[in-house]
This record gives sequence, C-alpha cells and structure tokens, in this order.
Amino acid sequence: MFRAVHFLLTLVLAGAAAPARAADRPNLVILLADDMGYGDPSCYGHPLIQTPNLDRLAGEGLRLTSFVTGCWCVPSRNQLITGRYLPRVKFGGHTGADGKGGLPDSEKTLPEALKEAGYATHMVGKWHLGYKEKRFLPVHQGFDTWFGLPYSNDYMKPWVQTDEPLGLYRGEEMVEHPFDQDTLTLRYTAEAESIIDKSDPDKPFFLYLAYAMPHLPIHVSKEGRGHSKAGLYGDVIEELDGSVGRVLAALDKKGIADNTLVFFTSDNGPWTDLPPRMLQAGIHHWHTGSAGPLRGAKATTYEGGARVPAIVRWPGKVAAGGVSPELVGMPDIYRTFIAAGGGSPPELPLDGQDLTPFLSGKTQESPRKDYFYFREGLEAVREGRWKLRTTTGEPELYDMVTDPFERFNRAAEMPDRVAGLRKRMESMAKEVGVKVAGG
Repeated sequence: MFRAVHFLLTLVLAGAAAPARAADRPNLVILLADDMGYGDPSCYGHPLIQTPNLDRLAGEGLRLTSFVTGCWCVPSRNQLITGRYLPRVKFGGHTGADGKGGLPDSEKTLPEALKEAGYATHMVGKWHLGYKEKRFLPVHQGFDTWFGLPYSNDYMKPWVQTDEPLGLYRGEEMVEHPFDQDTLTLRYTAEAESIIDKSDPDKPFFLYLAYAMPHLPIHVSKEGRGHSKAGLYGDVIEELDGSVGRVLAALDKKGIADNTLVFFTSDNGPWTDLPPRMLQAGIHHWHTGSAGPLRGAKATTYEGGARVPAIVRWPGKVAAGGVSPELVGMPDIYRTFIAAGGGSPPELPLDGQDLTPFLSGKTQESPRKDYFYFREGLEAVREGRWKLRTTTGEPELYDMVTDPFERFNRAAEMPDRVAGLRKRMESMAKEVGVKVAGG
C-alpha cells in the first residue's frame, strides 16, 4: 500500500493523462506456478510430462532460458510485486501462518502503479506477503479483487504446527474453511475466466493468477488424475497446463488475445531437498519436480533453486518462436509491466529493468547485467557470464555460458575475477543492510 496522500495525488494526475481507450494499452496477465522446476514443462525438456499449452505459449512468444528469481516463495513474490530485493523491504516479521509481517506502506506495489494508470486490477491465488492485519491483504495493496490463499498450502498440521486455519479469502474476509485442495487449480482457473469474461472493453485489466500447485502437498482434481505418464506429479503439472490453456482460450473468446501481454513463470525451483517435517501424511520425495540439468533446488542459490521456466507472449511486440539465453530477473517484470501499462515507478531504489526494448526486438541484449542471490545474507552474484557463490566460505566461480550446471569451480584459476565479484557483493550487501555469506 503506497502512502495514501501520494497515492490519491498520483491517481488524479495519472487519470488526467491516461489514454481514453483500453485498446491503447495492453491487458496484462501474470501466471505464476509455485515450485515448478526448470525441467518440468515439455518445452524445457521433460521427457514425460506433456504441457501443450505452455508449448503453444512459447511458440507464440519468447522462451527465456536464463530467467532467475528468489530461491523461495516470499523473496520471489516480493520481487514481482515491488521490483526490489527482499532485504530492501521491511516486512516486520514473517508472512506465513501466525506471521505478523507484511508489505509496508512505503512500497509502491505493481497493482498500485497500474491502478494509478487506469487499470482494473485482479488477483487470484496465493499471496504470501502479509495477512495478519487487513492492510497487508491484496485488496489493500492495489488489487480491486482477490480470491485465494494468504500463504502456502502446507501451513497446517502435520506439516506446520499451527492452529491458524488455512482458508480461502475473498476480498478481506476468509470465506471458506476447510476446503478441498484437489479442486483448487480448477477453481482458480474458473475465477480467472470469469474476470476476463466480465472485463470492461473500455478499461484495461491486470490479472495476477498465482497457483497453489505444484507446492507440496500436491493436489489434482478427480478429472485430472491418472492421465500423465509421469505419475501424480505429472498429473498436477498437466492440470496446471490445462489451466493455462483455458486462460488463453478466455482471452481468445473475449477477442483481446492480440492486445494482451501474458507472462508465465514459477516462483522458484523444485522442493527436492525436503525438510523432515514434509515427509509425512503421504508426501514423498517423488512428489516434487525437476530442475532439469541444473544443480540445486528450492531454498538454495544454485541455479536449480533460482532459475525457472519463463515465457512471454505479446502479439505484435514479441516475435513468435524465440528462445533467448539473456539474463532476466523477476524484478524486471515489475518494471516492464509498469512501462507497458503507462504507469509510473516509485522514487525508490529498484532492482528491476524495463525489458520492453529487449522483448520487442529493438535490442538483442537484456538490460540486466547482474543479479544478486539472497538466502542467508547475500550468497551469490552473477555478472555477465560469471557467477560467484560464497556460501561455503570457499569461493565458487562458475561460467554460466559453458557451465550453467555449476559443475566446475573456476575460482582457483581466476582470483582477480573472484575478487572483483566479491567486491560487488560487499557493496550490495552494505547497500541493503545484510552480510555476505561465508564471511
């Protein structure tokens, strides 16, 4: 929630300058999977899981192969909604069950910026950026409507020892507890379809659909069960892919697909290194996804934790069928969507870049030149082709061009490069108020 006085002033100014017709600006759609690995979609190489709708989206747009984000839920969603690395944002506590933290008033959220620019703003699905106080909920952070969960679907016994009920919210009120998680993907999809169908042709909209799946415990509808050759996890991903297809079909039916920017990605890599608390009540290691050839998993700053599938479709702007290895980060989506919608970014230090020249083909290079990986402090930096990790105390230097799998540590042969990247890390750590991991 941006500061109230400033928000009202900029709303008036933006409204006066906003284009009169929705056709002047694109509708904006973000589809965010939860814990989907880099290797899960068929267009990213999975040998058994079939994702024809994601494949179609990639065929009609641009598939990114070096898209990085926070290595677990909250940092990623924070980067998307604020355009800033997590240490910059003072939540004042955690945001899961019983957590008292949330987005502070000083942050200008993506939906707030788009609302200022004249957009209708809607959210469906998982929030995880604060709920204990109503001011932290999506409908007080720039969204006109919200239907979904306040945090991850595992925040209940036996996986998390809490007495806080896990319930579905509509607006600022919990409207359903308990509920059937098997139907959640289908219910979210139907909600998104309804929003698109009822959208005002004279007012552009922003839709953020944040799926619960495939975060553990995984669930799939009765209709979606038993179809995938990759077992239960495959069923979950294929049902999610079917949801993507239904959202795209809704845009087609409404006649607005050609004027809609669609971005699909995941918040982080697969949760393959499960804590003991999750290995109970029917959950198994094979209920998680694949990072493909990448090293690491969710909650690590190796690429398997931070690099995820990412597809952008924007007819008339993004050339169809492209594949790019250029470095792109989740904070860039914040800047890009604000630019595409004609909004104004805040006067705060931002960590995202406007990708519109890159996406439109005006330049073949991404404007992002580096990315900082935070976990226990600042654990790694990538600058160009080189990535330095300091977590173990011994530097790990990897060439992301010849070795994106992080198999060969080149630190010993390149001490000057290690020193230079370490200096970059120390500067950023000081700027955001954390320490460089590993001492």
